Amino acid sequence: MSDPSPSSIRAAVEAVLADPAPGIVQLGHPVLRRAAVPYDGQIDDAVLHALLVLMRHVMHAAPGVGLAAPQLAIPLRIAVLEDRYEVAADVAQTRERLPLDLLAVINPNYRPIGGETAAFYEGCLSFTGYQAVVERPRQIELSYHCADGTPVVRRLSGWQARIAQHETDHLDGTIYIDKALTRSLCSNEEYSRRWAQPDIEEARSGLGF
Repeated sequence: MSDPSPSSIRAAVEAVLADPAPGIVQLGHPVLRRAAVPYDGQIDDAVLHALLVLMRHVMHAAPGVGLAAPQLAIPLRIAVLEDRYEVAADVAQTRERLPLDLLAVINPNYRPIGGETAAFYEGCLSFTGYQAVVERPRQIELSYHCADGTPVVRRLSGWQARIAQHETDHLDGTIYIDKALTRSLCSNEEYSRRWAQPDIEEARSGLGF
């Protein structure tokens, strides 16, 4: 399928900005399965700023730690990331979950650094009600542009790297379940009841993955 036209992208952005309560599209919507179009000025700076503010609001309201533009049915290579939630000390240590201040990333890409991986449960605002274990590179180099056009290359590790990979994957048409250990898939209710541990060892034993 050809790339969406600038006019169709502008129309999608305007529709979301005009909606008092924009919803997050769910798995099965075709926009989640197409590579997003690189941002190259399809919307002006003021509209881009308004979109980023809205995306952050929707992310917080969900609540979540990341949101990609395609999750609002906007096929642009844009995402917001932020993790300021309090977590238990043992969870933070085991998962290397350090606070992540707001990042608005334009045209992001990542590459693994080293060969270490980490496997933990994760979920998705576009696949509500479920979680599954995904093994991902522990450290990455994230390249992106800020909203003002400044290029940035940043090294991330642990949970910060996981968030960045998850959201950048969205922009490539990839959902976390595509990379998950499928035997680990469970409802949020079962996860909370049985497997909500700092690591995945009990779930690995109980579910056989």
